[in-house]
Amino acid sequence: MNNNKTRTAIAVSFASLLLTGTVLAASVPRGIPTNIKPNANHALDKRPIIGPNSVTFGAYDPHADFSADPNSKIEHLFLPWEDVDLSSLSIADDYAQQRGRKLFITVEPWSWAVDWRSSPEQLISGILAGKYDANMAAVCSTAAGLKSDVTIRWAQEMDATDNQFTWSHWKAADYASAYRRMVTVCRQHNKTAKYMWSPKGEPDLAAFYPGDDVVDLIGLSVFGLQQYDVDKFGKERTFAEILAPGYRLAAAFGKPIVVAELGYEGDADYVRNWADNAAKQYPEFPDLTAVVYFNDKEVYPWPKPYGLPNWRVVSDEVVN
Repeated sequence: MNNNKTRTAIAVSFASLLLTGTVLAASVPRGIPTNIKPNANHALDKRPIIGPNSVTFGAYDPHADFSADPNSKIEHLFLPWEDVDLSSLSIADDYAQQRGRKLFITVEPWSWAVDWRSSPEQLISGILAGKYDANMAAVCSTAAGLKSDVTIRWAQEMDATDNQFTWSHWKAADYASAYRRMVTVCRQHNKTAKYMWSPKGEPDLAAFYPGDDVVDLIGLSVFGLQQYDVDKFGKERTFAEILAPGYRLAAAFGKPIVVAELGYEGDADYVRNWADNAAKQYPEFPDLTAVVYFNDKEVYPWPKPYGLPNWRVVSDEVVN
C-alpha cells in the first residue's frame, strides 16, 4: 500500500467496530451487511422477481435486505485501494459462503477520503509508472486467500460523463493501458479470479476496451428513474430499452455480459414493471448472464432536480 499517507484503517475486527458503533467509511469495504435480521414487512418491496427462466441474480446489499433470500447468488462489495482494512474481506467471505454466493468486488482506484485523492493526471501517470502496483497486489493477494469464487471489477464506468470518477477523465487509450496493467499485476497474486471490464454503456465505450486477454466478463449499469425518463424522453423507459444500446456495443466483444449495477425508482406500477422484467432471459440479449442490484441510496447526485434516488428494494415506511 502507499505509505506516503497516514492510514485511517484501524487494526481491529469488523465485529469490534460494530460493537463500538465506530465504522469509518474509508476503512472497510462498502457492502458488508451491517444489520442482519429478518426483513420487516415494508409498504413497497421492489426486489426483482426471480423465476425458473431468470438470469443469475445478486446484490450490493449493505442493509442485508437479501440476507435470507435464496435467489441471491452474488454478493457485491465496493472498496478503494487506499486507506482500507482488507482483512475485513474475510467477513464478507464468510457471509457469502454461508449463503452459497460468489463474491463480486469492485475496486475503485482512489481513497474514499476526498481530500486525499490525486488528480486525474496524477493518478493515471502514477498507475502507468507502477506507483500503485502494490495497492492492486494487496487487494488481489487478499482476495486469493478467500474461500469464495471472486470476480474483480476495476475502475468502473470509465466512459461516464457525469464527473463522478477521477478515471472517467482519462483518455481511452490510457484507461485501457491502466486496466491491462492492473489485471497483469493481479494475476501475479491471484490465479483464480475473473476480471470484469465495466463501462457505463455510453456510445464510445468500445474505445476503452483493453483486450480480450484481460477481460472475462463485461459489466454494464442500468438505472431506471421514472421522473427523469418522463422529463428527458417524454415517456417511461423499460429495463430492456435502457440496456439495449450498451448491450449491442458490448456484445461485439463476445464476452458474457452482466448488469453490474441495477436500480429503479418510481411509482408502484413503474416499479412493478421493472421488478417483473429486470432479471428475465431475453432472446435479444443472449449474452446477458446476470443482474446485480444496487440496494442502497444513490451515492452521487443525478442532474438537478433529481438528487439522490433511493434504489433500495424496501421503502422506509413499514406496514404494521
